[in-house]
Amino acid sequence: MADTSVPSLGGKAPTPREMWGWVARGEVALAVGVVGIVVLLILPVPAFLLDLFLAISITSSVLILMTALMMKRPLDFTAFPTVLLVATLYRLGLNIASTRLILGHGHEGAHGAGHIIEAFGNLMMGGNFVIGVIVFAILVVVNFVVITKGSGRIAEVAARFTLDSMPGKQMAIDADLSSGLIDQETAKIRRKELEQESTFFGAMDGASKFVRGDAVAGLVILAINIIGGILIGVVQHKVPIGQAFSTYTIMSIGDGLVSQIPALVISIAAGFLVSKSGVEGSADKAFVTQLAMNPISLGMVAASAGVIAFIPGMPLIPFAAIAVGSGALAWKRSQAKPEAPKIEIGGEAAEPEEESIAQTLAIDEIKIELGYGLLGLINDLEGRRLTDQIKALRRTLAADFGFIMPSVRILDNMRLPSQGYCIRIKEMEAGSGEVRLGQLMAMDPRGGQVELPGEHMREPAFGLPATWIDDSLREEATFRGYTIVDPATVLTTHLTEILKESMPDLLSYAEVQKLLKELPPEQKKLADDLIPNVVTMTTVQRVLQSLLRERISIRDLPAILEGIGEAAPHTQSVTMLVEQVRTRLARQLCFAYRGDDGSLPIITLTPDWEYAFSEALVGPGEEKQLALAPSRLQEFIIGVRDTFERAALSGETPVLLTSPAIRPYVRSIIERFRGQTPVMSQNEIHPRARLKTVGTI
Repeated sequence: MADTSVPSLGGKAPTPREMWGWVARGEVALAVGVVGIVVLLILPVPAFLLDLFLAISITSSVLILMTALMMKRPLDFTAFPTVLLVATLYRLGLNIASTRLILGHGHEGAHGAGHIIEAFGNLMMGGNFVIGVIVFAILVVVNFVVITKGSGRIAEVAARFTLDSMPGKQMAIDADLSSGLIDQETAKIRRKELEQESTFFGAMDGASKFVRGDAVAGLVILAINIIGGILIGVVQHKVPIGQAFSTYTIMSIGDGLVSQIPALVISIAAGFLVSKSGVEGSADKAFVTQLAMNPISLGMVAASAGVIAFIPGMPLIPFAAIAVGSGALAWKRSQAKPEAPKIEIGGEAAEPEEESIAQTLAIDEIKIELGYGLLGLINDLEGRRLTDQIKALRRTLAADFGFIMPSVRILDNMRLPSQGYCIRIKEMEAGSGEVRLGQLMAMDPRGGQVELPGEHMREPAFGLPATWIDDSLREEATFRGYTIVDPATVLTTHLTEILKESMPDLLSYAEVQKLLKELPPEQKKLADDLIPNVVTMTTVQRVLQSLLRERISIRDLPAILEGIGEAAPHTQSVTMLVEQVRTRLARQLCFAYRGDDGSLPIITLTPDWEYAFSEALVGPGEEKQLALAPSRLQEFIIGVRDTFERAALSGETPVLLTSPAIRPYVRSIIERFRGQTPVMSQNEIHPRARLKTVGTI
C-alpha cells in the first residue's frame, strides 16, 4: 500500500519533484481543487482563464453523464452526491467570476467576458434578444421543474422505502445465514451493501436540492447581469443604450447558458442514476432487453407508424421508415430461437461440466425438501418464518448439547406432495410428513383424539393423534385445552427430534477439531497434552458420540477430557472411557434428570435381575458381551414397559438405575424400544442428589 503520510516540515527542504508528488496524491489534489473553487468566489479571473474553466465545466458534465449511463446499478456510483456538490459549487464560482467580467469589461464588447460566453450568446440568440431569453427560460424550467424535481422525488421515495425495508432485509440476511444459504462473508457484504443503499439514496435526496438552488441562482444572476450591466455601461462608461442592451444581453444569456447546460446534463445523469433501481446492467442493455425484445410490441409500433404515414397531410418518409425498421426488427425477434445448451466432451470446454459433477459429490449434512405448496413457509410475513425458527433451533441445540449443528439447506422438490416435506440427514431420508398451510394442528395433551371438525392424522414427530383445524376454531380449541401449533412449528418440531437422534452422526471429525480449537487458552493445554500422546482424536470423537447418543450434553468439554485422561492409561475401550466420563458428569446428569420437586426419580432393578445380567456377560477382559436368553430378555422388556408406564401415569419421568458393571449393556437393550429413557449407574449419582424411588423391576 502506498505511503500517504504527511512529510515532515523540518529537516531538508523538499525538492520540486517531491512537491508535485504530494499534489498528485488524491486527497491533496481534492483539497487544492476545493480551495481553488473558493478562490473563484473571491479573486478576479482573466477572460482567457475563464474560457479554460468553462471548457472544463462542460466536458466534466459530459463525463459524469456517460459514467451514470454505464453504471450497472446505482451503488456503483456512490460518489455521485459528492460529485454533484462539487460540480454545483464549481459552476457557482464560475458564475461569480463571469459576472465580475461582464460588469467590469462589458463596455469593451461582447468578448469582454471571454469567447465561450460570447459564442453561446450569439448561437442561442441568433440576433434576436427575445429568442435568447425564452430559450434560456425554457432550459431553466426543464432543469428545475421537470428533471431535478423528478429525480429528487425518486431519491426521496427510494430513501424512505429503503429505510422502512431495512429491518426486513436484515432479517432476511440473518435467515439465509442461519439456513446455510450464504456464508458469513457473503452476509457481511450484503449488510454493507444494504447500508450503502440507504446512505446513497438519502444523500441523493439532499444533493438534488443543490441543483434546484443552482437553477434559481442562474435566474437571479441573469437578471443582475442584464440590469446591472446596462446601468453600468450607460451611466459609467457612456455606452449608447442600444449598444449596451445588445452587448450585456448577449453576454448575460451566454453566461447563463454556459452554466445551465452543464447543470442540465448533470441533472439528467442524476435522473438516470436514481431511476435505475431494480435494473441490472448499463442503460443501453436495459433498454434493449426491456423495450426491443418483444416482437408483438415492435409489430404494434410498425402498424401504428404505417397507419399514421397514410393520414393526409402527414409526412410519409419518416413514418414509413419507422414502420419498415420496426417491422423488420419484430420479424427478426419472432424468428429467433433459444440456443440449445451445448455439451462438449474433451478439451477445455469440458472443464465447467467436470466442475458441476464435482459439486454434485458434496453431501448436505442436513437438508429439508419442501413441496411447491410449502414454499410460503420460507417467506411467511404474518408469523415466524421457517428460517427464523430453524435459526432459533440451532441456537437452542448448541446451548443444550454443546456443539453447533451444521447449516440446514432448504430447497424445493417437485416430486413431493404439494404440502409434503422430507428431512434428510447426509442425503438419506430421516423423516417426512405433510402440513397444511393456513390451518393449525390441534392435539389433546391426554393423548386422545381431538373432537373438532378437521382432518384427523398423526403428528409426524411423535406419532400422536392430531387434527388440522381452521384458524377460526383457534379460540374453541384453546378453551378445550388442546395444544395448538402452526405448520412451521410442526415441521421444526419434527426436525428437532430427528436432529437429536442424529447428533452422533453429525459430530464429525472436523467438528471435534473445531470444538477443541475453540477451547479457552487455559484449558487448551489439557487437550494438547491428551491428544495425540494419550488418546487419538478419533477416540475422543467416539466418546463424544456415545454421550450424544444418550442425549448427554458435551458442553462441559474440559470435564470430559479430564475423565478421558484419567481412564485412558488403564483402558483403551471406548465403553470404559465413556463410563468414566459419565462419572465425572454426575452433577450434570442428576441436574438434567431431576423432577419438578428437585429430586431424582429412579426405578431400580431387583437383585435377581442384577445377578442375571452379571451372569450373562461373556467374553475375555474388556470384550465382554451380553448373552441373555431370549425368553428372559422379553420378560425384562415387558417389566420395563409396565413399570415406566405406571410411573408416567403418576406424572413422573424416572431414570433406570443399575450397577456400574451392567449399565452399558442394559442401555443397549433399552435404547431399542425406549430410546429416550435414561439409564444411570450408582457411580453417576452425585452425593448432593436427593433420590426418590418410584418403582422396581
